Amino acid sequence: MSALKHIAGIGWCAGIALCVGLIAWSGIDDVGRAVASVGWGMVLVVLIRVATVSTAGAGWWLLFPASGRLRFWQAIFLRFVREAVNTLLPLTQIGGDIVGARLSTFYAVPGAVAAASVIIDVLMQAVTQFLFAVLGLAILIALGADSTATRIAAIGLALSAPLLVGFYVAQRRGGHRLLRFVLVRAAGDGNWRVLGTVDAVYQALSTIYARRTGLAASGLVHLVGWLVGVAEVLIVFACMGQPVSVGEALVIESLVQAVRGAAFLIPSALGAQEAGLILLCGLFAIPPDQALALSLVKRAADLAVGVPGLIALQILEGGRLAAGYSRAPSTRQREMT
Repeated sequence: MSALKHIAGIGWCAGIALCVGLIAWSGIDDVGRAVASVGWGMVLVVLIRVATVSTAGAGWWLLFPASGRLRFWQAIFLRFVREAVNTLLPLTQIGGDIVGARLSTFYAVPGAVAAASVIIDVLMQAVTQFLFAVLGLAILIALGADSTATRIAAIGLALSAPLLVGFYVAQRRGGHRLLRFVLVRAAGDGNWRVLGTVDAVYQALSTIYARRTGLAASGLVHLVGWLVGVAEVLIVFACMGQPVSVGEALVIESLVQAVRGAAFLIPSALGAQEAGLILLCGLFAIPPDQALALSLVKRAADLAVGVPGLIALQILEGGRLAAGYSRAPSTRQREMT
C-alpha cells in the first residue's frame, strides 16, 4: 500500500508539472480564451457528467444480489463519492472504489458482498470502456485517419485485452485457489483468519457472476454511460466555434478515456489526459489550445461533481466516528458493572 502511495505521489507531481508545461507551450492566453468561450456550456457539461456518474451508479446497483443490496439511490450516491475520491484526491484512480466498498457496509451490506460488487463493477467498467475504445478505433479507421495513430491505438488495445482477461480469471476458481495457496504458505497455518474473509469474497463473486441477467444489464448500462459522455466533447467544441461530428467526438472521448484507464496509477490521469487530447484532437486539425481547453473544462466538471462527493464522504465518516464515540461510554459502563 505504501508503494502505491509513493507511486501516486510521484505521478501527482509529474502530472501537475506536465499540465503546466503543456499549457505554457500552447500559450496561456490562448488556452484561457478557449476556456472562456465555452461560457454557459460549462453548465451543460456538468449536467452531462452528473448523468454519466449516475448511470455508472445504476450499473453498479444492478450487480448486487437480492440479499445485501444497496438501495438504488444509495448506489448512485456512493458512486458520486467514489468518483470524487478517484478524481480529486492524490490517490491512484482505484482509491475511490476501495472507499466505496467500505462505505457500502455503512448501509448494512455485508463486507464480502460490498468488496465483490466493487471488484466486478470495476471489471464491467473496464470491459465496456474497452468496447467503447474499439468502437472509437473502428470509426477512426473509417474516417481515414493517419495510419500511425491508428496503429498505436490498435496496439494499445491489443495489450490491454490480456489484462482484462487476467483480471477476470483472478476472480474465478483458479485465482481463488492460487491466492489461498499463497496465503497458507505465507501464514504457515491453514486456519489463518484472513482465509475466511477471502473465501467469503470469492463466494460473493460467484453469486454475482451466477446472475447473468444482472451482469448483462450492468454492462449495457455502463456502455450507455460511456456513450453519453461523448456529449461533453460535442458541447465544448460547439461553444468554441469548432464543431466536430458525432463520429469525431466519439473517437476523441473513447480514446482519451482509454488513455485515462491506462494511466490508472496516476491520480486523475494528470498530464496523461492533456497529452492524449492534444494528440487526438490534432487528428482532426483541432489546435492544442482548444484541446487543452477541453481538458480543463473536463477538470472543472470533475470539481463541480466531486467536491459535493468529498463533503458527503466527510459527513459519513464523521457520523460514523461520532456514533462510535457515543457507544464507547456505555460499553465501558457495562464493563465496570
